[in-house]
Amino acid sequence: MTNFDYGGWRFSLRLGHTLLALLATAAMVMLGNWQTRRAEEKLALQQRFDILAQGPVLSLPSSPVSAAHYVHNRIVVRGEFVPQHTVLVDNRVLKGLPGYHVVTPLRIFGGNMHVLVNRGWVAVGPRRDQLPEIRTPMGEVVVEGLAVIPLERVYELGKETSSMPVVQHLVFERMRARTALKLQPVVLQQMSDTPDGLVRVWERPDAGVNTHRAYALQWYVMGLMIAVLYFSLNLKRIDDNA
Repeated sequence: MTNFDYGGWRFSLRLGHTLLALLATAAMVMLGNWQTRRAEEKLALQQRFDILAQGPVLSLPSSPVSAAHYVHNRIVVRGEFVPQHTVLVDNRVLKGLPGYHVVTPLRIFGGNMHVLVNRGWVAVGPRRDQLPEIRTPMGEVVVEGLAVIPLERVYELGKETSSMPVVQHLVFERMRARTALKLQPVVLQQMSDTPDGLVRVWERPDAGVNTHRAYALQWYVMGLMIAVLYFSLNLKRIDDNA
């Protein structure tokens, strides 16, 4: 142990404690820097999504497409809804009210390919066992919206019953099995208006930028606390040691 005296204060330098404090502080800073870089990456990705969403409207054809070419772009499609395969995605809250997202396949004119259309939100109603009445436009429609991809991994408490119109999550493979339809690999999040009474208010996708920034701040604060604790434990007034 080495002591340094200055102005009535003594700092005791212990090699083991010093190395441990340096390693711990460096680790906290490295973790904070990693979270900061992740935030910057997510921010750049979010900005790219915003640019795509504000870009030109792409027409979705009746032939199979690659999701990568359309996701996060505005798309337009002409076809006809298939209302018998409508599902209600449960636990969708709007302004504090519980409800469903109404998803209906749309047959794209020019072939037998379909696209799932998230048409909007509808309230649950007074009783869970009484599903809301959904109006679906008949005949030819032109729908415009944003191309999105549902989460591939979902966590559920129970097994879904394929015959029920209410589902916990929108999963492509389940919809293909349920409907036996050929589906494009994106979901059209409808933004254009149709006379169905549904509410189309879409939240901006969260890329998690603020979460990474919060984690980074926590790591930096922990590193600072370790440094402060190290100095406070090793710095004492000389009179106190008498």
